[in-house]
Amino acid sequence: MGLVDTLFQNLLKKKTQKKPSPTDAPPSPRPNLHHQPIILQAKAQAKEIILKAKEEALQIKENIQRDLQKQRAEVEKIKERILRKEAELDRLRGRLEERSNFIKSQEDKLQKQLDQIEDLKKRYLQKIEEVSGLSKQEAKDLLLKGLEKSLIKDMAKMIQMTEQKAKEEAEAKTKEILATALVHGAIDYVPEYTVSVIKLPSEDMKARIIGREGRNIRTFTKATGVDLEIDETPDSIRISSFDPVRREIARVALQKLISDGRIQPSRIEEIVAKTKTEIEKIMYQAGEELCHKVKVYNLPRQIVQVLGRFKYRYSYGQNMIAHTLEETKIGIALAHELKVDVNTVRLGCLLHDIGKVISDREGSHVEIGVEFLSNFDLPKAVINAVAEHHEDKPFSSVESMIVYVADAVSGARPGARYEDYTEYVKRLRSLEETAQKFKGVKEAYALQAGREVRVVVDPSIVDDAQLTVLTRKIKDAIEKQLTFPGNVVITAIRETRAKEVIKAKH
Repeated sequence: MGLVDTLFQNLLKKKTQKKPSPTDAPPSPRPNLHHQPIILQAKAQAKEIILKAKEEALQIKENIQRDLQKQRAEVEKIKERILRKEAELDRLRGRLEERSNFIKSQEDKLQKQLDQIEDLKKRYLQKIEEVSGLSKQEAKDLLLKGLEKSLIKDMAKMIQMTEQKAKEEAEAKTKEILATALVHGAIDYVPEYTVSVIKLPSEDMKARIIGREGRNIRTFTKATGVDLEIDETPDSIRISSFDPVRREIARVALQKLISDGRIQPSRIEEIVAKTKTEIEKIMYQAGEELCHKVKVYNLPRQIVQVLGRFKYRYSYGQNMIAHTLEETKIGIALAHELKVDVNTVRLGCLLHDIGKVISDREGSHVEIGVEFLSNFDLPKAVINAVAEHHEDKPFSSVESMIVYVADAVSGARPGARYEDYTEYVKRLRSLEETAQKFKGVKEAYALQAGREVRVVVDPSIVDDAQLTVLTRKIKDAIEKQLTFPGNVVITAIRETRAKEVIKAKH
């Protein structure tokens, strides 16, 4: 194809060039006869190309015409549909206008009828008023009075029945709420008594605990403030004390001494001192665990430490941790049912008896608890709940009433409190406090359920002669100030020690 294009261009150039004049340069020689077949072939191919291009152009034109015809047909169809829809819309518009006109005419007729009725009503009312001699308002009042008289008995009956039904439903609902709360608060509980029993590995261990001339057992009872009963059974020792913390310290210390085997006065004092520190840690952990069980966190450390004393404290024989946990669960369930402030009830139940384990202040446990909690940044509603949980003050909120109810339910349920120990514990504590008031008394312990008061004096203040006089004074004070069944033995102990340390030589 490149050669054909070149030949056509040369032919065109020759046709467009001027014929040479005689003065021009001599004519170019004739073309070579060998090129003629190529030229003829190129012309033939050019004709074929032109014919083919015309055929393709004609085909394209036909295709375009067919497409145009189809499009025109579709446009015509769409136009027909539009025209039909416009005609339908016109018909609907006409029908709507007819209906609107009909409705308007009917409204006009109704309005005329209403006007006529109103006129008739007015005329009839005027005639009725003229006949009865009463105005419209007077007739209305007269009619209402008559109806009220006839219905007043029925209304009273309905009101009475409604009140009765409401009371029955309220009582049933209250029982349901309390039952649900008790289910939430139910816990396993085993009451503990004022005596702990320790099993001995052998009967010879009793002699080692007593020591030579009883010095070991005297040191132990003096350091712990408990009474050891060693003559009941051959293979066990009973630890008796009304104070559960002292009893627990003695129990743990005695178990350590038995395991250690070195039972002597200095070792006893060392073990008891360490045990007291350990029990303080155990009580703090118990307080923290109690708070976490009722989902109370971030309380001041002092409050948690005091709550831990519940582990070894009993109220009417009911363990304080068990009672507090049970009461708090009941209170929370009641608060949810009654849609009140759950957190106030939660804290009020947890802290309501905290005054029972604070022994360095005077007053009832409610007063002591309120005074102690007032030192911390607690909500006033919580402190009010503590102050009102024995009805010492009028209830200031529904939350306080719930704390009171939960406390009463937990304490009054069967099996919760097996015996009233409050007066018993109070009497034992009074025995100790009476003896401790005298000068020279270091420690005083009520033992054997209050049948003995053991007094330890300071030997630097009380000599042997004064010891007998002091014992008599304590006896007289107890006789005058306290009431007690049976006999009370007062045992005063004065002990001096000498101690030297031998240092190793280097």
